[in-house]
Amino acid sequence: MTGFITPVEQESTPSILADKLRQAIAYGELVPGTQLGEAELARRFGVSRGPVREGMQRLAQEGLLIAIRNRGVFVNTMDANEIRDMYLAREAIERTASRQVLQGDYAAAGDALLAVVDEMAVASDLDDVSEADMRFHELLVELAGSPRLSRLQQTFLVETRMCVHALADTYDDPTDRVNEHQALASAIRSGDVALTDKLMLAHMEDAVERLIARLPAG
Repeated sequence: MTGFITPVEQESTPSILADKLRQAIAYGELVPGTQLGEAELARRFGVSRGPVREGMQRLAQEGLLIAIRNRGVFVNTMDANEIRDMYLAREAIERTASRQVLQGDYAAAGDALLAVVDEMAVASDLDDVSEADMRFHELLVELAGSPRLSRLQQTFLVETRMCVHALADTYDDPTDRVNEHQALASAIRSGDVALTDKLMLAHMEDAVERLIARLPAG
Protein backbone atom coordinates (compact mmCIF):
# COMPACT_ATOMS: atom_id res chain seq x y z
CA MET A 1 0.00 0.00 0.00
CA THR A 2 1.31 3.44 -0.94
CA GLY A 3 2.00 5.63 2.07
CA PHE A 4 0.43 9.04 2.39
CA ILE A 5 3.25 10.44 4.53
CA THR A 6 5.77 11.26 1.83
CA PRO A 7 8.09 14.21 1.13
CA VAL A 8 6.21 17.39 0.20
CA GLU A 9 6.87 18.78 -3.25
CA GLN A 10 7.56 22.46 -3.68
CA GLU A 11 4.54 24.48 -4.79
CA SER A 12 4.21 24.18 -8.55
CA THR A 13 4.19 27.10 -10.95
CA PRO A 14 0.55 26.44 -12.00
CA SER A 15 -0.45 26.52 -8.32
CA ILE A 16 1.32 29.84 -7.79
CA LEU A 17 -0.27 31.32 -10.92
CA ALA A 18 -3.72 30.06 -9.89
CA ASP A 19 -3.32 31.79 -6.53
CA LYS A 20 -2.23 35.06 -8.17
CA LEU A 21 -5.24 34.95 -10.50
CA ARG A 22 -7.51 34.06 -7.58
CA GLN A 23 -6.32 37.13 -5.67
CA ALA A 24 -6.65 39.34 -8.76
CA ILE A 25 -10.28 38.24 -9.04
CA ALA A 26 -10.94 38.61 -5.32
CA TYR A 27 -9.62 42.17 -5.16
CA GLY A 28 -11.22 43.37 -8.37
CA GLU A 29 -8.11 43.61 -10.54
CA LEU A 30 -9.88 41.15 -12.84
CA VAL A 31 -13.56 42.06 -12.74
CA PRO A 32 -16.42 39.68 -13.64
CA GLY A 33 -16.76 39.34 -17.39
CA THR A 34 -13.08 40.01 -18.12
CA GLN A 35 -11.72 37.81 -20.90
CA LEU A 36 -8.40 36.13 -20.11
CA GLY A 37 -5.89 35.24 -22.79
CA GLU A 38 -3.14 32.66 -22.21
CA ALA A 39 -0.56 34.51 -24.29
CA GLU A 40 -1.11 37.86 -22.57
CA LEU A 41 -1.08 36.34 -19.08
CA ALA A 42 2.06 34.33 -19.89
CA ARG A 43 3.74 37.54 -21.02
CA ARG A 44 2.72 39.42 -17.88
CA PHE A 45 3.75 36.57 -15.56
CA GLY A 46 6.96 35.92 -17.47
CA VAL A 47 6.26 32.21 -17.94
CA SER A 48 5.29 29.85 -20.75
CA ARG A 49 1.64 29.29 -21.70
CA GLY A 50 1.47 25.74 -20.26
CA PRO A 51 1.49 26.68 -16.55
CA VAL A 52 -0.92 29.54 -17.25
CA ARG A 53 -3.32 27.14 -18.98
CA GLU A 54 -3.17 24.72 -16.04
CA GLY A 55 -3.64 27.52 -13.51
CA MET A 56 -6.70 28.76 -15.40
CA GLN A 57 -8.11 25.22 -15.51
CA ARG A 58 -7.89 25.05 -11.71
CA LEU A 59 -9.89 28.25 -11.36
CA ALA A 60 -12.44 26.98 -13.87
CA GLN A 61 -12.92 23.92 -11.65
CA GLU A 62 -13.51 26.29 -8.70
CA GLY A 63 -16.13 28.18 -10.71
CA LEU A 64 -14.16 31.44 -10.78
CA LEU A 65 -13.48 31.21 -14.52
CA ILE A 66 -15.79 29.99 -17.24
CA ALA A 67 -14.83 28.72 -20.70
CA ILE A 68 -17.29 29.64 -23.46
CA ARG A 69 -17.00 27.64 -26.66
CA ASN A 70 -15.59 29.62 -29.59
CA ARG A 71 -15.28 32.72 -27.43
CA GLY A 72 -12.65 32.12 -24.76
CA VAL A 73 -12.17 32.10 -21.00
CA PHE A 74 -13.80 34.74 -18.81
CA VAL A 75 -13.99 35.69 -15.14
CA ASN A 76 -17.32 34.25 -14.05
CA THR A 77 -20.17 36.69 -13.58
CA MET A 78 -22.45 35.55 -10.78
CA ASP A 79 -26.10 35.54 -11.76
CA ALA A 80 -29.01 36.18 -9.41
CA ASN A 81 -29.36 32.53 -8.41
CA GLU A 82 -25.64 32.21 -7.65
CA ILE A 83 -25.71 35.37 -5.55
CA ARG A 84 -28.71 34.11 -3.57
CA ASP A 85 -27.07 30.73 -3.07
CA MET A 86 -23.77 32.21 -1.91
CA TYR A 87 -25.51 34.46 0.61
CA LEU A 88 -27.66 31.56 1.78
CA ALA A 89 -24.42 29.78 2.72
CA ARG A 90 -22.99 32.91 4.35
CA GLU A 91 -26.19 33.41 6.28
CA ALA A 92 -26.09 29.86 7.64
CA ILE A 93 -22.47 30.22 8.76
CA GLU A 94 -22.66 33.72 10.22
CA ARG A 95 -25.98 33.36 12.00
CA THR A 96 -24.64 30.17 13.58
CA ALA A 97 -21.39 31.94 14.49
CA SER A 98 -23.34 34.80 16.05
CA ARG A 99 -25.35 32.43 18.24
CA GLN A 100 -22.12 30.77 19.37
CA VAL A 101 -20.51 34.14 20.16
CA LEU A 102 -23.54 35.14 22.21
CA GLN A 103 -23.05 32.10 24.42
CA GLY A 104 -19.60 33.32 25.45
CA ASP A 105 -18.03 36.67 26.30
CA TYR A 106 -20.30 38.60 23.97
CA ALA A 107 -19.31 42.00 25.40
CA ALA A 108 -15.65 41.49 24.49
CA ALA A 109 -16.65 40.13 21.08
CA GLY A 110 -18.84 43.16 20.48
CA ASP A 111 -15.98 45.49 21.42
CA ALA A 112 -13.66 43.71 18.96
CA LEU A 113 -16.24 44.03 16.19
CA LEU A 114 -16.91 47.68 17.00
CA ALA A 115 -13.18 48.35 16.65
CA VAL A 116 -13.40 47.08 13.07
CA VAL A 117 -16.46 49.30 12.51
CA ASP A 118 -14.33 52.25 13.66
CA GLU A 119 -11.77 51.32 10.98
CA MET A 120 -14.57 51.21 8.43
CA ALA A 121 -15.80 54.66 9.50
CA VAL A 122 -12.41 56.33 8.94
CA ALA A 123 -11.45 54.39 5.78
CA SER A 124 -10.04 56.67 3.11
CA ASP A 125 -11.73 55.06 0.11
CA LEU A 126 -14.37 52.51 -0.86
CA ASP A 127 -11.83 49.68 -1.26
CA ASP A 128 -10.65 50.23 2.33
CA VAL A 129 -14.27 50.23 3.51
CA SER A 130 -14.80 46.91 1.72
CA GLU A 131 -11.70 45.39 3.29
CA ALA A 132 -12.89 46.47 6.75
CA ASP A 133 -16.27 44.93 5.87
CA MET A 134 -14.50 41.63 5.10
CA ARG A 135 -12.51 41.77 8.35
CA PHE A 136 -15.73 42.30 10.31
CA HIS A 137 -17.32 39.13 8.97
CA GLU A 138 -14.15 37.04 9.17
CA LEU A 139 -13.65 38.16 12.77
CA LEU A 140 -17.26 37.35 13.65
CA VAL A 141 -16.77 33.74 12.56
CA GLU A 142 -13.34 33.56 14.17
CA LEU A 143 -14.84 34.72 17.50
CA ALA A 144 -17.20 31.74 17.42
CA GLY A 145 -14.16 29.56 18.12
CA SER A 146 -15.22 26.90 15.61
CA PRO A 147 -12.46 25.78 13.23
CA ARG A 148 -15.05 24.07 11.03
CA LEU A 149 -17.14 27.22 10.64
CA SER A 150 -13.98 29.14 9.78
CA ARG A 151 -13.00 26.54 7.18
CA LEU A 152 -16.45 26.69 5.64
CA GLN A 153 -16.22 30.46 5.43
CA GLN A 154 -12.84 30.20 3.70
CA THR A 155 -14.20 27.96 0.94
CA PHE A 156 -15.97 30.85 -0.78
CA LEU A 157 -13.83 33.74 0.43
CA VAL A 158 -13.01 34.89 -3.11
CA GLU A 159 -16.68 35.06 -4.11
CA THR A 160 -17.49 36.87 -0.87
CA ARG A 161 -14.75 39.43 -1.47
CA MET A 162 -15.97 39.95 -5.05
CA CYS A 163 -19.48 40.65 -3.76
CA VAL A 164 -18.33 42.87 -0.89
CA HIS A 165 -16.30 45.06 -3.25
CA ALA A 166 -19.19 45.14 -5.73
CA LEU A 167 -21.47 46.50 -2.98
CA ALA A 168 -19.27 49.55 -2.44
CA ASP A 169 -20.97 51.80 -4.99
CA THR A 170 -24.54 50.72 -4.19
CA TYR A 171 -24.76 52.93 -1.08
CA ASP A 172 -25.86 56.52 -1.69
CA ASP A 173 -24.37 57.39 1.69
CA PRO A 174 -21.30 55.32 2.75
CA THR A 175 -22.21 55.87 6.40
CA ASP A 176 -25.25 53.62 5.90
CA ARG A 177 -22.86 50.69 5.44
CA VAL A 178 -21.00 51.63 8.60
CA ASN A 179 -24.24 52.01 10.53
CA GLU A 180 -25.44 48.51 9.54
CA HIS A 181 -22.30 46.91 10.93
CA GLN A 182 -22.31 49.13 14.01
CA ALA A 183 -25.88 48.10 14.84
CA LEU A 184 -24.99 44.43 14.44
CA ALA A 185 -21.86 44.71 16.60
CA SER A 186 -23.78 46.64 19.26
CA ALA A 187 -26.52 44.00 19.37
CA ILE A 188 -23.85 41.34 19.93
CA ARG A 189 -22.16 43.46 22.60
CA SER A 190 -25.47 43.77 24.48
CA GLY A 191 -26.08 40.01 24.28
CA ASP A 192 -29.40 40.43 22.47
CA VAL A 193 -29.88 37.13 20.65
CA ALA A 194 -33.14 38.00 18.87
CA LEU A 195 -31.96 41.42 17.67
CA THR A 196 -28.61 40.05 16.51
CA ASP A 197 -30.30 37.37 14.41
CA LYS A 198 -32.82 39.85 13.00
CA LEU A 199 -30.10 42.33 12.02
CA MET A 200 -27.87 39.62 10.52
CA LEU A 201 -30.73 38.33 8.38
CA ALA A 202 -31.63 41.85 7.25
CA HIS A 203 -27.97 42.60 6.48
CA MET A 204 -27.66 39.55 4.23
CA GLU A 205 -31.00 40.15 2.49
CA ASP A 206 -30.09 43.78 1.84
CA ALA A 207 -26.77 42.74 0.27
CA VAL A 208 -28.52 40.24 -2.03
CA GLU A 209 -31.03 42.87 -3.16
CA ARG A 210 -28.29 45.41 -3.86
CA LEU A 211 -26.16 42.96 -5.81
CA ILE A 212 -29.05 41.65 -7.91
CA ALA A 213 -30.21 45.21 -8.62
CA ARG A 214 -26.85 46.06 -10.22
CA LEU A 215 -26.91 43.03 -12.57
CA PRO A 216 -27.48 43.92 -16.22
CA ALA A 217 -31.10 43.57 -17.31
CA GLY A 218 -31.82 40.58 -19.47
